[in-house]
Amino acid sequence: MPPPADDQPAAVAAFTARLKAQALALGFSKVGIARAEPLAAEGMRLHEWLARGYHATMHWMARTADKRTDPAQLLPNVKSVVAVALNYDTPPRHVEAPDIGKISRYAWGDDYHDVMGEKLKALLAWVTAERPEAHGYIAVDAQPAMDKAWAVRAGLGWLGKHGNVITREFGSWVFLGELFLDIDLEPETELVPDHCGTCTACLEACPTQAIVAPYVVDARQCIAFATIESKSETPELPTHGWVFGCDVCQDVCPWSRFRQPTTEARFLPRPGMVAPRLDELAALTPEAFRERFAGTPVMRAKQRGLLRNVEAARPQTTAPEQPD
Repeated sequence: MPPPADDQPAAVAAFTARLKAQALALGFSKVGIARAEPLAAEGMRLHEWLARGYHATMHWMARTADKRTDPAQLLPNVKSVVAVALNYDTPPRHVEAPDIGKISRYAWGDDYHDVMGEKLKALLAWVTAERPEAHGYIAVDAQPAMDKAWAVRAGLGWLGKHGNVITREFGSWVFLGELFLDIDLEPETELVPDHCGTCTACLEACPTQAIVAPYVVDARQCIAFATIESKSETPELPTHGWVFGCDVCQDVCPWSRFRQPTTEARFLPRPGMVAPRLDELAALTPEAFRERFAGTPVMRAKQRGLLRNVEAARPQTTAPEQPD
């Protein structure tokens, strides 16, 4: 018997094109398709990174390493991966001043897990309405999926030397996510080549030399890890005024000159996020902290973590020398 019409190459290509159009209509900036195959090469690099201890205290990454490299462990009979990117860049720039704290640009607006998750759920609902037999699995950072690897395999961009995916249209200012599906889609045939060339701007600019080699970041030396994920009482490295995250490696990347303002209103900066005063952050009551940061990524650090980071960001004064 001939295969069902939906499995014919022309039908698969047509449905893939419609799915991509729907993803863009939902507000995603880029969308691409990859075959749902084990990530063999990427998995080897992941295990080497873990073996070197570069994941610091993010032990969940080691516990879920096998799931991260095998999409079949996320969705039975998975066949396709829809990778999406959403531009989050906004025009304001960071303020450099001793009494000002710096918050990573990605945290200025609503939590991207919520925004991306909502859009991917809408895309999955569209798929299942069109193809009732389809099942899907959504991943946005918190799930055990290698977002960057799938973005590269789906032709969205290339992995930059700072460890972030770079797109030609938006630089690296994009959030990534995936929709794993158990139906056939037409995968991309052309990937984006590595355009970093001989540039080492991100390695040279990193304040703590966390980029220990091109494409390799040691979280133990990273300001973003120290100010977000670390549970230490005090940061174990200088944070250079950052109180949540760090954008230095992205800011200095030459591809950032192609940045564009986001069209997603929920990523626009909330009041007081771009250049908060350190004394103002330190004085927040628990209620004021929740009111100010509810629904933003800053909640991940909790007030205790933010206060720790604020204290570390304060200018250090040197006691005057005593006469002999």
